[in-house]
Amino acid sequence: MKKVSLIIPCYNEAEGLPAFDKEINRIMSDLLDYCFEIIYVNDGSTDSTLQIIKGFSEEQEAVKYISFSRNFGKESAMYAGFCNATGDYVAVMDADLQDPPAILPEMLRIIETGEYDSVATRRVTRKGEPAIRSFCARKFYKFINKISDADIVDGARDYRLMTRDMVDAIIAIGERNRFSKGIFGWIGYRTYWYPYENVQRVAGETKWSFWKLVKYSMEGIVNFSEAPLAVASWFGLGCTGVSILALLFIVIRRLIFGDPVAGWASTVCIIVFIGGIQLFCMGVIGQYIGKTYTETKRRPHYIISESSEKNIDKIG
Repeated sequence: MKKVSLIIPCYNEAEGLPAFDKEINRIMSDLLDYCFEIIYVNDGSTDSTLQIIKGFSEEQEAVKYISFSRNFGKESAMYAGFCNATGDYVAVMDADLQDPPAILPEMLRIIETGEYDSVATRRVTRKGEPAIRSFCARKFYKFINKISDADIVDGARDYRLMTRDMVDAIIAIGERNRFSKGIFGWIGYRTYWYPYENVQRVAGETKWSFWKLVKYSMEGIVNFSEAPLAVASWFGLGCTGVSILALLFIVIRRLIFGDPVAGWASTVCIIVFIGGIQLFCMGVIGQYIGKTYTETKRRPHYIISESSEKNIDKIG
């Protein structure tokens, strides 16, 4: 009998956890050909999330939990789940039921054919999402696919089912600045994209504000593309060319017409323009230097304060 590990990152999900537990148990009761382990990862929640998943662990043999010492972020929570999952297949899903457990049986059926190493989900609609957020998301997916090696499908979710080999490959990528959507695409493997309609949260509020998503998208671009560095270089080259042409124009005008260079306003505008380009390029370079600095410090992805498992690495 094959084992399926379910990784559930949780950050202040106390309101929705009872509904999720009921739904996932209903689905598992129909999948008698598999045994399950459910790994809840408490990502430094400030509500009663930890107490609730502790209760699940005491009542259900299949449930395990990991609790971080603070909020390390969803990427670290998923990585901790991958490192501690023992199943032949490993799935990641959110606890708010926006990743519907009801499609898990079909995902298992597809991966069992042996044609694919991963069954990933993608939303075909963004119903209920703010228009500006949907527009920016679509543009981001198009942009990052053009400038990087990461293959990220529009509407892709973190909800996916993977083989053991694929999970081991993800664990082997131990970088601190993680962008899982990019990692999933970069490592390759055969992926089946399963479409589904957008589902609203069962309870609570999203933890992803518009600006957090913007920051997350910037992480993805910097982690998987050197294009911004190339843009900065071209900006510098372009400004140098413009400056040379301007200098030649001024010298020639002075020699031919004897016309002194007049106008402090134009000079100030040029200085401000060049200065702005320089600061922009320095900012782009600074992003990459900052990422390099973070990697060289080799700080852990997460620190576990408590867990249902005794023999577990507290720092990962």
